[in-house]
Amino acid sequence: MGDNLKIKMAEKVITEEELVQKHKRERKELQAQIQILKKSICKGDKKKKKETIEEISRRELDLETRQNEEMANLKLSHFTINKAEDDSDLQNVVEDSTDEKSVVASQRVSKAQKRRDKKADAEKARNRLIIEQEALNEFGKRNVEMQTIRKILCERELMIYEIPSDGHCLYNAVAHQLKSIGEAPFGFGELRAKTAVYLRENMNDFLPFLSNPDTDDLLSPEQYNKYCDNVADTSAWGGAVELQVLSRVLKCPIEVIQAFGASYIIGDEFKNSKKVILTYHRHMYELGAHYNSVIKYVKDKES
Repeated sequence: MGDNLKIKMAEKVITEEELVQKHKRERKELQAQIQILKKSICKGDKKKKKETIEEISRRELDLETRQNEEMANLKLSHFTINKAEDDSDLQNVVEDSTDEKSVVASQRVSKAQKRRDKKADAEKARNRLIIEQEALNEFGKRNVEMQTIRKILCERELMIYEIPSDGHCLYNAVAHQLKSIGEAPFGFGELRAKTAVYLRENMNDFLPFLSNPDTDDLLSPEQYNKYCDNVADTSAWGGAVELQVLSRVLKCPIEVIQAFGASYIIGDEFKNSKKVILTYHRHMYELGAHYNSVIKYVKDKES
């Protein structure tokens, strides 16, 4: 693929490398816009803060969706070009075969032979569909995201350490990182308990960032306490709020690496402590987003 892979976008033919650079510029521009939006929030204005967070999420999702589509279309165009070349070669074979068959046109083809030919044609068509589907899967969101994250990690001599998708992925990923960097080992249950306690003790800090998924209204104090119970006692998925809490509880920075959008660090104030590094996957599983841990790059283990 590489620089030889090209696609026409906005009346200009660009390479894959040029598209990657274009996406980086767009993500950098978006980060600048997000900083402006954050600075526009007046202290204590909870409604404005909630609206701003929603606007930031919308812009990030819009950019991610468009960039995913552009990259998938770019790579799919390469498959389409190859497919067209294969079809052309197949047509030449068919034409040569037709010329040969014209010599024996007078020979009658038996019904049994016709059935065999029909079966062979159906098998060829089925194989072609399988090949096309495999190509589409290769350029699908999940695979493109995974390959992008692996490339980012490889440049830092890191690789993904996969965490089970059981609702505890954030806590298990952090637990694995703590063990890897030599910090006090905690299981996911202990991390959940610590997170829930901190949330209860600092309700005013986090309540403005939590809303009812059915109504989008901010949680009531009773609902907030129920949320804390779920964090402690269930497999409820952890997200941005829980990352903030874990950083404060563990007093360490947490870096989140993602495929589309710059990586970001939570807990900059703890920069003198060892850093926890996670990868964030939006499309890894059908049930939703997922967190993995990382380890030092080992070539033989890279799949």
